[in-house]
Amino acid sequence: MADKVIFVCILVLAAAYAWATEQLPSLEIGDPLGPKAFPRLLTVGLVICAVVLLLEIIRGRKPAAPGAVSMSPGASRTGVFKIVAGVTVWTFLFFLAFEWLGYVLATSIYLLAMFLYFHPGKWKTNVLTALGFAAGSYFMFVHLLGVNLAPGLLPF
Repeated sequence: MADKVIFVCILVLAAAYAWATEQLPSLEIGDPLGPKAFPRLLTVGLVICAVVLLLEIIRGRKPAAPGAVSMSPGASRTGVFKIVAGVTVWTFLFFLAFEWLGYVLATSIYLLAMFLYFHPGKWKTNVLTALGFAAGSYFMFVHLLGVNLAPGLLPF
């Protein structure tokens, strides 16, 4: 039942986002894609997620693999609450430190801590993924999309 509710919520969100995107003014000068390109891309992503979820609902879920984490009624809600609270606090700290540290450092530290908690024991993979994502997304936003990101402590 929860999947069906999430499916409907994704569709409503996609529709609202598409409507809001179309309310943006079109510019006659400048970038030919204009300010609507990225929001339209996000709308398409939401619709794709909804379709994938619908296919999973139609096919029916397969049983969980042995040893998989389960949120069955007997699972510890306190443990889940602590994890959600910890991620929330860590994300808030990320937002506070973002401008001072800069995008690359703040994002690298944030992701590394998350990876180390949720994927323990894989130092090399965690470090390379955190640094690679931060550097790659910085390059994409700054050099390909022309977005200004907080430089922070780094000279670039």
